[in-house]
Amino acid sequence: MQRRCIFCRIIGGEAPAHKVYEDERVLAFLDIYPSAPGHTLIIPKAHVARVEDLSEEDAAALFRALHRLVGRIQAAVGAPASTIGVNNGPESGQEVPHVHIHVIPRFRGDRGGIIQGIARSGRRPSGEELRRIAERIRELSAASDA
Repeated sequence: MQRRCIFCRIIGGEAPAHKVYEDERVLAFLDIYPSAPGHTLIIPKAHVARVEDLSEEDAAALFRALHRLVGRIQAAVGAPASTIGVNNGPESGQEVPHVHIHVIPRFRGDRGGIIQGIARSGRRPSGEELRRIAERIRELSAASDA
């Protein structure tokens, strides 16, 4: 028997969580290893490991919940801003293979850095390289839309 992930166990009421929001498709709760006070995880109730595998309905519900909660999370802890992030796959640092959005309240001087600093290559791509990548993304998008 395959063991359910911790987020599925939280959804099922089999593991505790400090829930802050719930609807028919989404659950939000405080991270037990927070990067800052109020660090919240927003998850779909459907077990899906990667963003690209979410149904359009679950993706929309996830972003609606984010939109609804981000200001309230910041207000609850007196934060003037937040960093919002998704680790999509184990190579990105995703520890639980269930889509989740991190909302991390931010404070001036917290030394958290910018999200782009996570995986900077240290070089600026050439215009030709950018053109090739953009073209490949458009090709793949057109093929999947057909």
